[in-house]
Amino acid sequence: MATANGSFYSLFTPEEIAKISASGTRVNLPEGWSPIWEDTPADKAYIILSGTVSVRKDGREVAQLGEGDIVGEAAILNKSLRTASIIALTPLELIHLSAESLVRLSVEMPRFHEALETVAAERLRSS
Repeated sequence: MATANGSFYSLFTPEEIAKISASGTRVNLPEGWSPIWEDTPADKAYIILSGTVSVRKDGREVAQLGEGDIVGEAAILNKSLRTASIIALTPLELIHLSAESLVRLSVEMPRFHEALETVAAERLRSS
């Protein structure tokens, strides 16, 4: 489910990664925690700095994502309810991005917007 080149973060220069990271809040979540629930409003996205999550639709795992991947962006872009739940399989270190931060980054960094669109389109195709 990651991009052809690897993780979401692999699409950016170190300077761009620093700007993206600075736009959010670093958070740590324990194993078993679920920061995103299916069929809920989209108000945040997360970039995984370390750890692994299970992506589940209707309780069934459809993917696992890890370091450098983004989760929660598609529902914000599509202005829709969440299409999947995310469950921490390991302790997680994340960058929490509010919907407003995601939109602001998309405007300020055209490459960020393009990467979001690419990841969201790939996930839509594979779902």
